[in-house]
Formats: sequence, structure tokens, C-alpha cells
Amino acid sequence: MAAVNKKVQLSKANDGIEDDDFAAMLEESFKKTEEDSDGIIVDIKGDEVFVNVGKKSEGILNISEIQDENGELKFKAGDTIKVVITGSRGGKPIVSHKKALRKEKVKAYIDSYNEENQDIFDVKIIGKNKGGFVAQNSDGIEFFLPRSQGGFKDANAVVGKSFKVKVIKIDKDEQSIIVSRKKLLDEDRKKKREVISAVAENTDVIEGVVKKITTYGMFVDVGGVDGLVHYSEISYKGPVNPGSIYKEGDKVLVKVIKYDNEKKHLSLSIKAATPDPWEEIKDGLDVGDTIKVTVSNIEPYGAFVDLGNDIEGFLHISEISWDKNIKNPKDHISEGEELDVEVIEIDAKDRRLRVSLKNLLKKPFDEFKAQFKEGDVTKGVVTSVTNFGAFVRIGAVEGLLHNEDASWDRNDKCKDLFKVGDEVEVKIIKIDSNEQKISLSQKDLKQSPVQAYAKKFNVGDIVTGKIRDIKDFGVFVELGDNVDALIRKEDLGGVSAENLNINDNIEAAIAFIDEKKNRIRLSVRRLARQKEREVLNEINSDDKVTLGDIIKEQLS
Repeated sequence: MAAVNKKVQLSKANDGIEDDDFAAMLEESFKKTEEDSDGIIVDIKGDEVFVNVGKKSEGILNISEIQDENGELKFKAGDTIKVVITGSRGGKPIVSHKKALRKEKVKAYIDSYNEENQDIFDVKIIGKNKGGFVAQNSDGIEFFLPRSQGGFKDANAVVGKSFKVKVIKIDKDEQSIIVSRKKLLDEDRKKKREVISAVAENTDVIEGVVKKITTYGMFVDVGGVDGLVHYSEISYKGPVNPGSIYKEGDKVLVKVIKYDNEKKHLSLSIKAATPDPWEEIKDGLDVGDTIKVTVSNIEPYGAFVDLGNDIEGFLHISEISWDKNIKNPKDHISEGEELDVEVIEIDAKDRRLRVSLKNLLKKPFDEFKAQFKEGDVTKGVVTSVTNFGAFVRIGAVEGLLHNEDASWDRNDKCKDLFKVGDEVEVKIIKIDSNEQKISLSQKDLKQSPVQAYAKKFNVGDIVTGKIRDIKDFGVFVELGDNVDALIRKEDLGGVSAENLNINDNIEAAIAFIDEKKNRIRLSVRRLARQKEREVLNEINSDDKVTLGDIIKEQLS
């Protein structure tokens, strides 16, 4: 029972700072049986050094303890060295020179220790035991780090690594120095919580230092706490690559925009720490204003331009040039180039600004009208071919060469006659200023079928053609060689349109030839009158027959 009470008393004595626990741990690092002593080297045999330590038997020291890094002996027989008795083997004391030196360093540290200093320093874990870890600083002084004061997640992976610690106890009786890493961690956490609390509640602009740059933003140190500036919170112009603007170590002004207490995430903003440029321009910039910008980024669909005050505008590909066939903006502008542009849309609420470059350039259509007029003949290049014709570039504008104006042969199509890139000679037949359209012709540069026909036939000539089409207003007759003629309904004379069929042959007289418009009109009625005159002419040439006789004959 007494033994039990004694254990309880010991247990109570161990409460608080755990002095007895530390002593038990220290026993693992520095055995209580260890004794400091000066020894005289008596002999060196093989790997053993025999040292007189004033005992009944000579102490044994491993030779490696008195060798330098090159394996050379630092002492010889007869030299006096510091040793500590660490145990015994076969009745002979086991001594250590190196441990004696380490204990000397520990004693010197303890003697000079000032509790008010509370130094924080780096140590390297060089070993571990049941109670904790043996650590050593850069001066070779050994410290004891209890397991409970380590704060390690994996105690098996710390040997050989360095950590910051602070002294929490000096034991002069045991000549040991107890250090703690956990106390530092706890103090850091407390300090960080206090700093975060102060920073999170701060609504002012504060200065920070860029610690790390990533693809999604950058971490900024504000008073010992790292906060994230997302790449969308750097500039009012929109998401930007932080690495293109900042580097680690740069000082930046930021503002706290959010703190997630659960995740312990601090969100910062650089743009929130600066005046909103959109507020500055919404009342100072209007549609139609001309501004100077710098091309910051070019995409296949247009370019982003920088106004120089953290505002970015967009220049669409269609607003770069009056040329509708731009394939790539890079063919006309380049990054870093300064441009004068016109504001064509501004929306401060949605932060949208659109500009135009072509509005400040001369309109190609106006330049074309100043240089050409209807009837002029010029050359151009085919830019595209469609089912209804071909577009031909003349200078900086395009005109349409319709199928019906490409050839006198109505069966010819532009897609069969031309290909993109062909140089063609055309006649300007119409300039529509309202629609800004240009009509071209190539057939007007060639002799029309009617012109060729007119060299062989004249008005009044009797011809025979094939009916190609029948309309309410008349009949179209094919005379051959792409020559068509029209017999108006009133010119059919005694012939009924209902009795006519397509592909029937019909005889008529040429009533009208218009070589410029490529038109011919025929008349069956005129043919009849011409034939009547021929009959009358024959009658008048016969002296025996009088006009009265003919009339009588017609009336009988």
C-alpha cells in the first residue's frame, strides 16, 4: 500500500512542467553514471586507446574519437585529454572524448545563458530516443527536444532535418538544455491569428510584398500573413498574367476583399486599392471621340487596345479596315503599335469599350468615285466567284460582275469563266452611291451578237426564226448566234398567239435594231404591209391593169 501511495505522490509531483519526465528523458541522452574526468593516454593499440582516468582499470576510448577528418591522430601517448566515463565493459570503464567536449559546450552555454534573451535558433536533429530527440546547433552544442515539444506529424522522418526552436528549461544539475519547437509554432499561430484578425478588419489600402507568382494569381505578404491576389483582381482591364507585370519581392498596394474563416483564406485585390478608371471616363468620353491607344493583344477576330489608364478597348477585325476581306489583323496592325481610333461604343456599367480604326481612314468608295465614272474601262482582280457572278477588286473596293454581264452567251457563268486571282478587264456600268455598290461588265467590251447581226441585216429585212418563248406581251424568237428578237403582241398582226408553239418557225420583218442595248424587234404586221406594197408595186408596173380594176376585183 505504501508503495502505491509513493507512486501517487510521484505522479502528482510530475504534474505541471513534467520535471521528472524530462529527467527520465535526459537519462537516455546523458546517463547519470557519466563522470567527467581528465585522462592521460597510456597506450594506443589497434582501434583502442587506453586512458588512465584514476580508476582501478584504464578506460577504453575508440581511436576514431581522437582522429581528424583525414584519419590523423590529434593526440599521442602521454597527452592529457578530456574524457567522460559513459559506462563499463568487462570491468573496464568506457570513456568518450567527443562527449566530454560536447558536455563542455553545454556547460559553457548554461553558464552564459540569460533567461531574458529568449533566443530562437536553428538546430539539426541528430538522433532520437524513447523520450524525444537529440538536436545540435551550428556550434556543436547539443540540446534535448522532448517528443511532446516537437510538434511533428511524422516523428520518424525528422532525423537529419533542421528546425527552429527556443529554450524552455535549463537544468544545471543535469547539465542539459531543453528546447521546444511546438512553443514556437503555437506562438506563430497565435501571432498569425492576431495579424489575420487585424488585416481582415482593415478596410484601408495596405502595402504588401509579392511572395510567390502562380498562373492563377500571386501571394502577397501583408504584415506576416499571405493573401491571394487572384489574376482577375489585378487590373480593371480584366484577367491578366501576373508574371508579365510583377516579380517576387515587388511591393504592391492591396485591399482586403474577403476572409474565409473556415479555410483560413485571405483574398486581396490590387485593383480595389486604386481608383476605378471607368468612373473617370464615363463622363469624360463620348461616342465619336478620337483617342490614342496601344495595341496590347491581337487575336484572329480582332485586337485589344490599351488606353493607358488600366482600361482596355476592343477593335473588331471588321473595324480595322474598309477592306472586307481581311484574313488576319496582324497583316494590318502589330502589338505595341500606337493608333488613333474612334470610340464607337462605351458602356461604363458593363465595362465595355469598342473602337474603330477604319472610321478615321478615307472611305475607299469615295476615293473610287473621285477616280472613276460610269463607262470607264479598267482592270481588276477576281476575289471571289459565286453562282450569280464574280467580285472584282479595283483598288480598295469591289465591284460585282454579274453572270449576265460577263458574256453575251447567256449560257456562260462566271464560275466557268474565272477563278480567284484572275486579272480581268471590265467596264464600269453603274456606281450606286446610296448602296455603295459598283456594277461591272465584260461583255460590253466585246462586239455584241446584235452588232454582228446588224452588219448582215437591216431594218425591213425579212427573216425566219424559231420561237423560244411565248409571253403575254409577245413572243421571243431565236435568230441564231445568241441573237434573240421580240415580236410584241400588237406586232403579230393577223397571227394569233394561241396558235403558236415553242420551236415553231415564224417569218417576220425586222422592225428595230438597237446595237447598244443589244435588242432587235420583229413584226409580222410589218411583214404583211411590206408584202402588200410589193403587190401594189407589181400592179402599178402593169399598164393594162388600173387601180380601179384591182379594187373591183377585191370587192367582187
